[in-house]
Amino acid sequence: MSLLLRQVLLDGVPVDILLEDGLICQIAPELPDAVADQVIEGAGKAVVPGLYNGHSHAAMTLFRGYGDDLELMEWLTTKIWPLEEKLTEELVYHGARLACLEMIKSGTVFFNDMYWHFDATARAVEEMGLRAALSGVIIDLNDPARLKEQIAVNRERFQKSLDFSPRIKFVLGPHAIYTVSQAGLEWVRDFAAENDLMIHTHLSETEQEVKDCLDAHGLRPVEYLADLGLLSDKLVAAHAVWLNIDEMKLLEKYKVKVINNPVSNMKLAVGKSFSYRHFIEHGLLVGLGTDGCGSNNNLDMFETMKFSALLQKFAISDPTVQPANEAWRMATEIGARIFGLNGGVIAAGRDADLLLIDCDRPEMAPGHNLISDLVYSASGAVVDTTIVAGKVLMQNRKVEGEAEIIAAARDAAQRLMG
Repeated sequence: MSLLLRQVLLDGVPVDILLEDGLICQIAPELPDAVADQVIEGAGKAVVPGLYNGHSHAAMTLFRGYGDDLELMEWLTTKIWPLEEKLTEELVYHGARLACLEMIKSGTVFFNDMYWHFDATARAVEEMGLRAALSGVIIDLNDPARLKEQIAVNRERFQKSLDFSPRIKFVLGPHAIYTVSQAGLEWVRDFAAENDLMIHTHLSETEQEVKDCLDAHGLRPVEYLADLGLLSDKLVAAHAVWLNIDEMKLLEKYKVKVINNPVSNMKLAVGKSFSYRHFIEHGLLVGLGTDGCGSNNNLDMFETMKFSALLQKFAISDPTVQPANEAWRMATEIGARIFGLNGGVIAAGRDADLLLIDCDRPEMAPGHNLISDLVYSASGAVVDTTIVAGKVLMQNRKVEGEAEIIAAARDAAQRLMG
């Protein structure tokens, strides 16, 4: 299936873009309609790369608006974890499908997820057409029997994932150092190395996590992971807020990928801002994530870009830090690089994961600087068309079956709460 985007604005210049076999095939001033099976008229629309959400818990759309305004551990222990005990594969499927819909409508083409009922989220991703890195979750709570069970489940998940479409990556998801035993972390390390897998974990999100790690191991969290041999360029660390300079140097040494989650960090008041400038100056790849809807409460990467840039400026009293173009690259090109993907840039041979932006919306006028407008002014509502692997997932802001997806998710949430 081939698709022609006709007279879209690329860096302010009208061009035709031909998409074939999931890739950007050709970019030219003008191409004949006959070269493609489908044509989308792009007059008045800018073409940009899709957005990459580096940390999420997709099915937590079912928790949106539930348990707000609480401290992190109180939120987890009194609201989230008790309710998660009631989750079924069917409920997670409907929550994940709602998340995919929300991401498509707000321009996200890929998300890195960690949640229960792996198969349910994979099914939702396959159906909805997005790309995703899906974590086989490990939370053993220092229970050897539970760890044994989860190892067996994740071995099985990995084998099943080999039959998924190329849009889905299997990664290992040890939740955090305070929910996974040393034996569990060592198994993750070894299984990931054996199978060339990425690892996705929460790291140093709160000061209490650091204190507990010092009490239990005599080491700070990053030092503890280094001691276990878990630091590498295959590790994606979400949050990474409560770090000292030695820990930052360890992350740099091992080229760990880091995901900043500014909205969630502010809502849960983790007490410290992300050390963006230090990481960038030392060459680390830093991406952006929304986190889950229980702690954000949306999956709009446009909002996340804006909050990231503004919080960095505020935190160090420097309006020049993380300018709009850097925030944009974090959500596009760098997000793709972190997960070894071929997108994030518009060029021949790259993945055809693209957005068409409606430049006639009021928040996009007068239009002095497109990237500035996208980061500081826009929301996901400016996305007119979302394309993943050359397939149109949304056009004219319409997604096939969206009313049914929303209704089913509402019903699932009611059953969960009931």
